[in-house]
Amino acid sequence: MENILLKKNTAFWIITILVLFVLSIILGIIMRLNQGAIIHLSAVTFYTDMTTHGLTMIGIWFVAGMAGINFIMERYVRTSYLANLLALIFTIAGIVMLWASTLVGNFHAGWTFLYPLPFKIMWSAWATPLFLFSLTAFGVGWLIWCLSLVTALLKKYSIPQVFAWQHFKKNPKVETPPFVLISMISLVGIITCLIAAVVLLVLLFSEYYSNGSFMNDALLLKNLTYFFGHTLANEMLYLGLAILYELFSEISGQPKWKTTWYVALAWNFTLIFILTAFFHHLYMDFVQPEGFQIIGQIASYSASLPAAGVTVFSVIVSVFRKKVNWSLSNLLFFIGVVGWVIGGIGAVIDATISNNFVLHNTLWVPAHFHTYNALGNVLFSLAFFYWFSKHYTNSKTNDRFSTLKLLFIVVGGIGFLLAFYVGGADSIPRRYSDYPEAFTSAKMLATIGAAFASVYLIGIFILFVNISNRCLKILFSRS
Repeated sequence: MENILLKKNTAFWIITILVLFVLSIILGIIMRLNQGAIIHLSAVTFYTDMTTHGLTMIGIWFVAGMAGINFIMERYVRTSYLANLLALIFTIAGIVMLWASTLVGNFHAGWTFLYPLPFKIMWSAWATPLFLFSLTAFGVGWLIWCLSLVTALLKKYSIPQVFAWQHFKKNPKVETPPFVLISMISLVGIITCLIAAVVLLVLLFSEYYSNGSFMNDALLLKNLTYFFGHTLANEMLYLGLAILYELFSEISGQPKWKTTWYVALAWNFTLIFILTAFFHHLYMDFVQPEGFQIIGQIASYSASLPAAGVTVFSVIVSVFRKKVNWSLSNLLFFIGVVGWVIGGIGAVIDATISNNFVLHNTLWVPAHFHTYNALGNVLFSLAFFYWFSKHYTNSKTNDRFSTLKLLFIVVGGIGFLLAFYVGGADSIPRRYSDYPEAFTSAKMLATIGAAFASVYLIGIFILFVNISNRCLKILFSRS
């Protein structure tokens, strides 16, 4: 019975995520059309859309990864259905409060909501506390969920085993599956950044309700915000990679991937580096301790190498001169790895201090993080969604439109991202709602980006209909 409930809950997660994804893409296209002067929004509407779009995208693709690993983890340990359900309830409550605070209350401090912006009342007075309560709902639900999964893993595996430390020796008595290792590494990082989010919210609420008797330190809050936000945005990508390590070989008809000493070493190093890589977002803050900047530079380079190196190597070995079942799921996984690597290279270029002075406040930044999300992490989760919906409806037929969907997603995604990259290389600033007349190339690139994003949306929508129809069958089935 528990597995049936988990299956139905996962189907509900998938439908909810895809609906919000389509709506969020539309918000993104609207913003680019406004920057291209094709339509005309007020500055308030633009920044409201930007706040809604950014936070919703991060939230839904985080829970997409969590829903995926929660479902697959049942192969190894018994997970908590109640924690999964509570996370779903808190996430929906958080989304409702977030969208109400932005789209109704006009809260528009951006997804980073950097202090003291939330307290500069340029919107409805109730919008700021409602926005903060929406983040609280997310944090509570997600923290409960993560802790429940870690607890489930530790009931079966000891701490050395769950981190695969025994694989540093020959012939370990207990094998730790790569899925378990990467899930644990990711969950520890997520719990750490969620604790930072708790501290951040306590400080923000303390100032909001202190009637001016308590003031926060701006640099401390910026560090907490980026430690939380940047880490979460990266860890959700690793959740997708955990799913890839579990399903890619299985769908391909190849032997399951094994944990080796170099896989264990790479992912353990990744846990350390990813928690300190966020400092590259604070290079411009001259009051930041110099040691943090040095750590940020080293970690930004180091975080990108171990996980990417072993993953790319494993994928290449799995497909090189091998007979592979190239289903839509595996194509999405494979292209997602390519998008992740390209986006990671773009991030490392920006994280280099000499480049950061030139690139960081330009369109290069949305270029790299949209790359490893729109053509990376999103594709990992879509691969899981497609596999799940097809596998659990016992669908034996191949989708006639698989190639078409993939073509729309890849061509649309590449065109959309190139407009960002070219703009960033041309020093076009980010976060502008309207570009002055002198920025003629910015308007043209924004229009091109919107057009290609619309192509991407068509592919996603066709896939959305296909997956959602199957998930509805799972929801309303008796088994």
